[in-house]
Amino acid sequence: MVIAPAKILVVDDDPAIRNLVHRFLTKQSYQMESAEDGKSAMQAFEQFNPDLVILDVNLPDANGYSLCQEMQSRTNVFVLMLTSRTDEADKVRGFAQGADDYITKPFSLVELGGRVGAILKRQRIVTAAEQQCLAFGGLMIDPVRREVKLNEDIVPLTALEFDLLHFLAAHPGRVWRRAELIQEVWDYEYVGDQRVVDVHIGQIRKKIEIDTSQPALIQTVRGVGYKFESPAVVS
Repeated sequence: MVIAPAKILVVDDDPAIRNLVHRFLTKQSYQMESAEDGKSAMQAFEQFNPDLVILDVNLPDANGYSLCQEMQSRTNVFVLMLTSRTDEADKVRGFAQGADDYITKPFSLVELGGRVGAILKRQRIVTAAEQQCLAFGGLMIDPVRREVKLNEDIVPLTALEFDLLHFLAAHPGRVWRRAELIQEVWDYEYVGDQRVVDVHIGQIRKKIEIDTSQPALIQTVRGVGYKFESPAVVS
């Protein structure tokens, strides 16, 4: 079976960067489309239905964070934020809005290509063992449909939130350090503040925990990291 190349939309108001990224990734055999602002980005998004959006935070007519949320509310698209901002607080905000990765300008095309490849690896065909639904009381995680239900209600997770929850739930009781989770879920050596893991855990907890101040499913192991606990009953 021939697998179609991944489709990538690059959104940046700087034509030099936009064209450079477009040409580079085209040579990597990706299907590419480009947009220069928020309006054209949403039009291209609707028509092209990309697997990944490389999205500049600062656009002339839109905020990249808001665009990220809008796109991910429509599909399970991956989003790589591209910006000149280097403040860790901006990066944490980007991840909190659903971004799968964050790269700052100036950047090397080799690094960009590596991050794009790592993100798209999450689309790989899962093995028979990985296709098994995970059920914990009222919580159901379906890796084939990439769907999570809590008491039969769909839980709206971003692509990365799903991957992180599924990974933790697939290893109940095991404690994972933040660096280990980044390596396993992000699938590359992330260089930056490991608080990005905390941000994603926090977002997941808001959606699946009854009381986020006393989480029952994803528990913090102080000084180490996180673990998923399988309760007898999830009400």
